[in-house]
Amino acid sequence: MLKKSRKTLVVAMIATFLMSSLLSGCGTAPAADTSKETKPAAELTGQALKDAVKKEGKIVSYGMPDAWANLGEIWGTFTKDYGVTHSDTDMTSAEEIAKFDAEKSSPVADIGDVGITFGNVAISRDVVQAHKGPTWNEVPDWAKDKNGLWTGEYVGTIAFLVNTKLVKDVPHSWADLLKPEYKGDVVVGDVLKAAQSQAAILAAAFANGGDENNLTPGIDYFKKLSQAGNLKPSDNIFSVFQKGEVPVGILWDFNALGYRSRLTDKDNYQVVIPSDGTVASAYVSVINKYAPHPNAAKAFQDFLLSDQGQILLAKGFARPIRDKVQIPEDIAKTMVPKEQYAAAKPIKDFAAWENNMKTIPDLWRNNVIVSQ
Repeated sequence: MLKKSRKTLVVAMIATFLMSSLLSGCGTAPAADTSKETKPAAELTGQALKDAVKKEGKIVSYGMPDAWANLGEIWGTFTKDYGVTHSDTDMTSAEEIAKFDAEKSSPVADIGDVGITFGNVAISRDVVQAHKGPTWNEVPDWAKDKNGLWTGEYVGTIAFLVNTKLVKDVPHSWADLLKPEYKGDVVVGDVLKAAQSQAAILAAAFANGGDENNLTPGIDYFKKLSQAGNLKPSDNIFSVFQKGEVPVGILWDFNALGYRSRLTDKDNYQVVIPSDGTVASAYVSVINKYAPHPNAAKAFQDFLLSDQGQILLAKGFARPIRDKVQIPEDIAKTMVPKEQYAAAKPIKDFAAWENNMKTIPDLWRNNVIVSQ
């Protein structure tokens, strides 16, 4: 599905889209100034909001299909409660923002779900409107725009998906993966094209003293992994795991958990968060500035961030953005224990990550591929 392909966005698409965003800031439509506090008009709440949503009668989303992160159950619950209909068109983060912009004279969609690095891109294109719902203050500062122009919904963390039939000792750190026993075992996917695989570079950088401003420790780590013969050239999509061809895969935890749940031999798989460091990132909710059903969009964002919405996301293996949410035991046991996330760090400088992400393909070719 296209929603899943967000984890495999083509680097060229990202580079081209971000460049167009920069150019638009130099033209007649300046980028939004987020240094000033936005003061939206008074918003409806409670029953007044619910009545307004019912009057609008529908909500349209981009990039929020039923099969992603339990959204099918989430949409079903929301539409039944509010008495509205819903439709979605699946697409990537870049496409969502482009569609918001292209359709502004005749808007279609009300709300979308994009990777966190695209939140500020949406602001620069001036295609999103502010909203701060009842639980907005409980969203961590790193995962929201201070003016409410984008707000995190759930967190993803780079993890290991380990096939215990193929691996004798389960690795628990990046340092472990360098050991001779993992020769030909480690799959990171297509670093030249896949955003998920590029996030693995950042995760390894965090574990080895780097960050989004300094990817060298991450590249050096994978160079060592390649020189040791431990890096296995392969994709890390579900069908490859289904064939039993991946001893250790590196991917987002919610993808790893989702893959495991679908595998016939799922008891042979463990999901591990690297103990020596990794990256945590978020998917964020954006409301179209030109939304034809703005009250429905705001109500749905509020629902996603409510205890009920966060728990329903957790059923789809997406870790809630709000730490205060108590996940029921039957759901929690299907996820990675919270204590494993102690070394996970969020991206703080989005601009640096956007710029440095574009350098990864050349760094990979010149340092890792040549060493294979």
